Amino acid sequence: MPSVIALIPARSGSERVRDKNIRPLAGHPLLAYAVAAALQADVFDRVVCSTDSGKIAEVAQRYGADVPFLRPAELATATSPDIEWITHAFERFDEHYDLFAIVRATNPFRGPHVLRRGLDQLLATPEADSIRAVELVKQHPGKMWVLEGRTMRPLLEQARLDVAWHAGQYQALPQVYVQNSALEIAWTRVVSQTGTREGKVVAPYLTEGYEGFNIDDEEDWERARRLLGSGVVDLPEVERVPRPYPPAA
Repeated sequence: MPSVIALIPARSGSERVRDKNIRPLAGHPLLAYAVAAALQADVFDRVVCSTDSGKIAEVAQRYGADVPFLRPAELATATSPDIEWITHAFERFDEHYDLFAIVRATNPFRGPHVLRRGLDQLLATPEADSIRAVELVKQHPGKMWVLEGRTMRPLLEQARLDVAWHAGQYQALPQVYVQNSALEIAWTRVVSQTGTREGKVVAPYLTEGYEGFNIDDEEDWERARRLLGSGVVDLPEVERVPRPYPPAA
């Protein structure tokens, strides 16, 4: 079995939801559910949180993740590409890992079974450098437009078609998938060989239901609370620290 490390990115500078990664959701910080999912998947040799914040590091450790170093602030901006903090992490590990998974804190409804299934799928797809979570688009690019002054044109060229996509029914359009941030797993070699986190050949991991639900803003946060309240979604069970969060003063 190849060695696998789970990397949980959690920078401090969330602009649309303040302190998003450690904001309480159903009694625990959002970050706790990513840590719990990774630990309970029982496929990772190590679960590491990459953060620039001592406060976030303390929370991550409290829930069972390793935080062997802090990420430099310049690698934790709103525009910092993932490959930078991934490379930073690998340069500081004493051990070598064959594969790495990015388990983002912003997808609370992704359970450990998603991580296990994703790893199994990548190992069964030897031609792929990585696997990435995707789902069917709801807003098809065939019906998107680009504004040009007082007029507009289709985003995708459709002159060759008998019936333009923007004039057809959704069911008649070719299936298109959009990435979500529920899961990424890649062979570590692609980082040094291609300078990317995904390599050249990417396999699709099809998420189901709300597995790909991502919290980006306050509206998403409120929707997550409503989904939990209605009982249509579940969170990974946090076993490491059963006490409420934040701790009492």
